[in-house]
Amino acid sequence: MAEKLYFRLDSLKNIFLAYSKRKSIRYGLPFILFVVGGSFGLREWTQIRYQFSQVKGVSKEEAEKMGLHKTKEVTLEKAFDDIQKLDIDNWENKRGPRPWEMQNEQRK
Repeated sequence: MAEKLYFRLDSLKNIFLAYSKRKSIRYGLPFILFVVGGSFGLREWTQIRYQFSQVKGVSKEEAEKMGLHKTKEVTLEKAFDDIQKLDIDNWENKRGPRPWEMQNEQRK
């Protein structure tokens, strides 16, 4: 009984090794699995899109009731004026620590 089982397992092993050497199995099977698995993955992603397309936004009144207050209106002109006020001629280059320098400082 044990000999038959060993012989059968050995023959299955030889068949598996023979098929694993074929290029069609070696390269084709992972490709087919990737394509089929990708289709299932894309199905889930598209389902999320349709699921959340029905969700509506919050109105200004509801946002204020929740405590979300819009403090000021930001326009392109106001942002440009703020940038014009910055002093870009006087600056100093500050070098950040490298990962190996941080380790050396911790050891000291």
